[in-house]
Amino acid sequence: MFHTYWRFQRGMTLGVRGLVLDGGRVFLIRHTYVPGWQLPGGGVEVGETLLEALGRELAEEGNISLSAPPRLHGVFYNPTASTRDHVALFVAEHYAQPALPAANHEIAACGWFAADALPEETTPGTRRRIGEVLSGTAPSPRW
Repeated sequence: MFHTYWRFQRGMTLGVRGLVLDGGRVFLIRHTYVPGWQLPGGGVEVGETLLEALGRELAEEGNISLSAPPRLHGVFYNPTASTRDHVALFVAEHYAQPALPAANHEIAACGWFAADALPEETTPGTRRRIGEVLSGTAPSPRW
């Protein structure tokens, strides 16, 4: 629903996602409104920087606050969301998460998963980004 609205209201959409690492584990979320496990993140709002949006999304979806600047892994074209969507992916290894957040109207579930044992329903784009970061492979231009 949101993507349909944005497709007609915005010339281009820009989002952020965070690959939050804890050793060999990654933090994933499952939204209530789209299928699959994915990296936390969302849209960049008017007047926000990419890092401000990332900080807001990590706090909202994962109860995570960054304690050091994350590293930009890449900016990707995401044609599965719309023909105008782009996503910036940051890798975060320095953060605080006092507790896992409770499920709510937006986040059905969240958790930490071993990178080599991701949930079966992890989205293909999420799997590609995790693989790139952990293997040191150059990022592809498409999500």
